[in-house]
Amino acid sequence: MDMPLNIQPLRVMRKSTLKRIILVLLGICVVWCMSLPFFILSKVGHESIRVAAENTLMQKRKVWTETSEVQEMKRIFVKFLDDLLNNFESFNFSSSHFKDNKEKLQSLQVEMEAEKAKGQSKDEMIKELRSDKLQLLQQVTRLEELLKLQMNKAETKSEDEIPEDKNCQLPRMDGFPDCMGKLKWMNSMWKSDPCYSSYGVNGSLCSFIVYLSEIESWCPLLSGRVARPAVKTLKVESYKAEVKDNFEGLHRSLVNKTQFSWIQQRIKSMEEIWVEAGRSLSQKYNLTERRAKQILVHPGVITNEADLKIAENAFSGGPLGELVQWSDLISTLHILGHNLHLSASEGSLKEFFGISNCPLQYSKVEPNLIYTDIIGLRQIQTVLKTSWTDYRCIIRVLDSFGTEPDFNHAVWASNHDLKCPFGGLSLIPMQFYTMFPHTPDNTFLGFVVQHQLSSEEHEQLESTKRQNQALVYGKRATFWQGKEAYLDIIHKYLDIHGTVDDSALIPDYVKNHGIVKGTEVQRLLRQSKLFVGLSFPYEGPAPLEALANGCAFLNPRLEPPQSSLNSKFFKGKPNTREVTSQHPYAEAIGEPYVWMVDMNNQTDVERAITSILNHNIEPYLPYEFTCEGMLQRVNVLIEKQDFCSAAPSWPPLSALRVLKAEAGVSCKKVCQRAGLVCEPAFFPHLNNDKNLASYNVDCQTSEFSDKYIVLPAYNSSSKQCLFQQDPLLFSCVRSDQSLVRICPCRDYIKDQIALCKECI
Repeated sequence: MDMPLNIQPLRVMRKSTLKRIILVLLGICVVWCMSLPFFILSKVGHESIRVAAENTLMQKRKVWTETSEVQEMKRIFVKFLDDLLNNFESFNFSSSHFKDNKEKLQSLQVEMEAEKAKGQSKDEMIKELRSDKLQLLQQVTRLEELLKLQMNKAETKSEDEIPEDKNCQLPRMDGFPDCMGKLKWMNSMWKSDPCYSSYGVNGSLCSFIVYLSEIESWCPLLSGRVARPAVKTLKVESYKAEVKDNFEGLHRSLVNKTQFSWIQQRIKSMEEIWVEAGRSLSQKYNLTERRAKQILVHPGVITNEADLKIAENAFSGGPLGELVQWSDLISTLHILGHNLHLSASEGSLKEFFGISNCPLQYSKVEPNLIYTDIIGLRQIQTVLKTSWTDYRCIIRVLDSFGTEPDFNHAVWASNHDLKCPFGGLSLIPMQFYTMFPHTPDNTFLGFVVQHQLSSEEHEQLESTKRQNQALVYGKRATFWQGKEAYLDIIHKYLDIHGTVDDSALIPDYVKNHGIVKGTEVQRLLRQSKLFVGLSFPYEGPAPLEALANGCAFLNPRLEPPQSSLNSKFFKGKPNTREVTSQHPYAEAIGEPYVWMVDMNNQTDVERAITSILNHNIEPYLPYEFTCEGMLQRVNVLIEKQDFCSAAPSWPPLSALRVLKAEAGVSCKKVCQRAGLVCEPAFFPHLNNDKNLASYNVDCQTSEFSDKYIVLPAYNSSSKQCLFQQDPLLFSCVRSDQSLVRICPCRDYIKDQIALCKECI
């Protein structure tokens, strides 16, 4: 009975206790719910700082995931309160139901503790984010400062200020009004030319001032420093030219010059021959009073800028004619004792001519002569710009096929539709140096035929016996195409050998040795009785090598003669010279050494072969193609030929022979008929009526004109003399149907056509 009496107070007590619990929980809930938006916004705000970082997107996803977890906890807590209030209203408390709610409450408390720990972790993360943000801001600020410094626009300094080094303060600028401007320029541009760093400029203020005060004179000297001495001067022509007896100095200058690799190989193979030729020439002529010249040699054809790959392909069957000529010219200049400066790039040209933004550490060498080619001359013009004309008269242009005066004269060529890629240079025509003496308006430079052997090579080839064989002239298999019938005729009489790049494209009966070195070619020529021309390539050195080794040359005629007017090969060449055979120079040598044939005429070919087999010819080589002959010729040209003086004095006038050429005949032909050569250096002397009178030319009237390229000339009907107004238009090779040409001819030394008998 006592238990019912005590139930009511117990319920009241439980209700009161529960009410307190609920109120406390409600208070906690209110506070927690009120702080929840702030926490979410704060977290999202902090996460926005991380946008600049690499993991921005991952952090945003984490924020929203954690926010949804909080919302779920809030929903559970509200539901728990609703259940608790429902129980409170119904006063229907079962111990099991209360126990369940108590467990939920305990679980919620655990979750709240865990959330509190997460909150602490989040606070730490927020601190880390703030630290990252600060570092990012610092980095951005640093980058901005560097950019401002690089652009010389620092906000804290005026435009006229240069930041000072710790150990180098700006000196007083009294008396140096341009110093500050130069310092500003150096600050921005000191890397524009590597020459500045060669003087010690490194980007610091001190290095700027040292350079601008000691190398140049724009700024005052720093305290305790002195101006540098003047640049060293290289003495030019301060010593005599002595004939060399070795190639040591030349080989040192060729080290690491890959474009000269084939040239150096040829030079080495002929060293002994060159040295002996130098001794021989010194014994015959007085070469002791010459002065050493400073000579620039720039073969444009082998430069990387030309991109012709001639130097690279020289070892694999590429064309060698130009490389042979450059090799022999370099050897000649060295043996004659001159100071060579070798260049094979536009960069080396700039270095030689001293083209730079800052002063030279050594004064540039003033050349006495410049040997180049048409490509090289274009490069010199590019490097020197308008100042190239300062060197115009000392330039010599190696030009294999020649440049005739009307193609050379830029205005004339343009007005007469003669413009071509290699013309219009407007030099004196004799400044062009050819491989063969085919164009009298140009100068014959030539090359050396490698027929002489060193003592070791001579011993190796001494036992070589002449065989019943022919060697074909043609390293490219494409040269052989269409020549099968011609070769079949030769094969009836002789075994045929070749040095061809592709055996698959030549007849099966040909014994192909592939691309071989010069010594092996010499051996094959000494074994053979006949060297067979295929009509191409034109005017190469090989036929003369064959003659020098006692091997006859079969020289195909060209019908019609080939020229720039009808040949793809000659198209663009600055001349209209007609090539009548594969090798016109050899054609002039004639039988029994050179036999002309029509490749399409079986009878003609068989006649030549049977005649050759009945002859036993001795080795033959014109003196002008020997080492000594080239040394003699080039030495005279260096010492005597002068395009810088207004009145040339070489060749001597005593060598002049004046002839009249009837209408329609060129001076080249009329001189040739008389056993002479046309000498364009004499044209100025004949270009006035007073001098012509001494050669029995009666000028009743006279006129100067630049309308013709055949002047001076004579009109026999009116007895009027026409004289050339433009000296660049003097020409040996042109003719006119209405005018009689007055021609300057001269004699020449046998086998040395470039020199007259009184020229040495």
